[in-house]
This record gives sequence, structure tokens and C-alpha cells, in this order.
Amino acid sequence: MNIAAISPIQLATRLAAGDSLHLVDVRDPIEFDYCHLPSSALLPLDELPQRTDEVPTAGEVVLICHHGVRSAQALGYLQSRHGRTNLLNLRGGIDAWSCEVDPSVPRY
Repeated sequence: MNIAAISPIQLATRLAAGDSLHLVDVRDPIEFDYCHLPSSALLPLDELPQRTDEVPTAGEVVLICHHGVRSAQALGYLQSRHGRTNLLNLRGGIDAWSCEVDPSVPRY
């Protein structure tokens, strides 16, 4: 299985260019409340099997978590169980986003 990924810099560039990307954050609500990317939707990893239909099937979807591990798990699940091919994993997660793109996003 191929885990397609996007770096924080690539994501920032594409968002700045106005690319239509769906951002889905698979962290827990308490983590999401602490910090998240604007326009991202919260869909906790443990709820994904019951809420798969909330992940868009059209357009590119970027999956986000703290360091990129849970979002990679979500991507693998959606690819293998649901045949999704429109997914990208944010490499390094929101922590890498804070380090490489926007230091105003709190780290934890």
C-alpha cells in the first residue's frame, strides 16, 4: 500500500495558491481544541469507521494528526477498506506545520 504524503511546506503553498483541498484532522477533540489548521474538520480516528461517509470522495483530502502516525493509519484504512485514492497524509503532522510553516500554532 502506498501512503501518499504532502509536506507542510507543500500544503502551505497549495493552500496559498487557492487549491481546493479538504483538511480532515483525525486527532482527539481535546487536541483539536488546543490547535488546528483553519478550515480543517475534526473526525477522530476512533470514530472513522462509523463516519467514513464524512470524508469527501471528490477532490483531494489531506489527513492531519499530531506527528503523522494516526493520519497515516486513517489513510491506510480508507485506502484498503474503502478504495479511496484521493488522500494525502500531512508528513510530520501539525507539529511539523508549527515548526516549518506557522510558529503561532502551539506545539505540545
